[in-house]
Amino acid sequence: MTPGELALASGNHTPVTKFILQGFSNYPDLQELLFGAILLIYAITVVGNLGMMALIFTDSHLQSPMYFFLNVLSFLDICYSSVVTPKLLVNFLVSDKSISFEGCVVQLAFFVVHVTAESFLLASMAYDRFLAICQPLHYGSIMTRGTCLQLVAVSYAFGGANSAIQTGNVFALPFCGPNQLTHYYCDIPPLLHLACANTATARVVLYVFSALVTLLPAAVILTSYCLVLVAIGRMRSVAGREKDLSTCASHFLAIAIFYGTVVFTYVQPHGSTNNTNGQVVSVFYTIIIPMLNPFIYSLRNKEVKGALQRKLQVNIFPG
Repeated sequence: MTPGELALASGNHTPVTKFILQGFSNYPDLQELLFGAILLIYAITVVGNLGMMALIFTDSHLQSPMYFFLNVLSFLDICYSSVVTPKLLVNFLVSDKSISFEGCVVQLAFFVVHVTAESFLLASMAYDRFLAICQPLHYGSIMTRGTCLQLVAVSYAFGGANSAIQTGNVFALPFCGPNQLTHYYCDIPPLLHLACANTATARVVLYVFSALVTLLPAAVILTSYCLVLVAIGRMRSVAGREKDLSTCASHFLAIAIFYGTVVFTYVQPHGSTNNTNGQVVSVFYTIIIPMLNPFIYSLRNKEVKGALQRKLQVNIFPG
């Protein structure tokens, strides 16, 4: 039985007003080391993504739809990492690792909004690459500024809808007594573990909607990149083939890491992994991936590297 079910069976109906975040508390000797490592990663995340946004915003060579989407991706990475990481850093240094009930609701809601929006934004980026490579003559007329804005708006709309459903699904359940969350932020599976009610229906809602917001964009991504690979294989220009392969490879690497960790966390059957494994996997998509994305997209992109070199030359050797 879960802690919530045990509390319900024992007749404990004390309303929960706060949760205790116990993530990584099993390693008391490593708290300072973990704090330093995650602080460094978070600093790189913020600086790297803000730098990418500034570079795209100020360089005239990076004004295509692909870079517009990269700009939004950097913004999303900062947002959902910032929903989780600052609280985790504070908890490494203090004995009181609590978060209020309302704070937990807000943290979960904002996290789901931005993670879901990123999932659909990655699909939009794949669609953009499909049009650019497979339909180059129609690319400019289809992928206009308005279309890009609409795709971002749709990504956020799906994020908002999924957040409302998932957050409402969890906090509609009663919480009565147990409040020790075996995670470093308010996430759905550990919250369901504490609910003082039968969570079977809530888990079905979690799996169904998590699968929808994961597999639907994944289907668009896989279809787009399969068609892109076919088109690249037919190219006669070796230089063009290498450029498109390099761009698509960086996109696909970031996508594979993101979807792999999300599926592991939310779509797998309940109880198929332990808490430590779940936390380690969560670290990848809440902390590591937002740091890696600017490097994945820039180090394999000649246009981004060229823009960065131009900025450095202007600043170091002003004309």
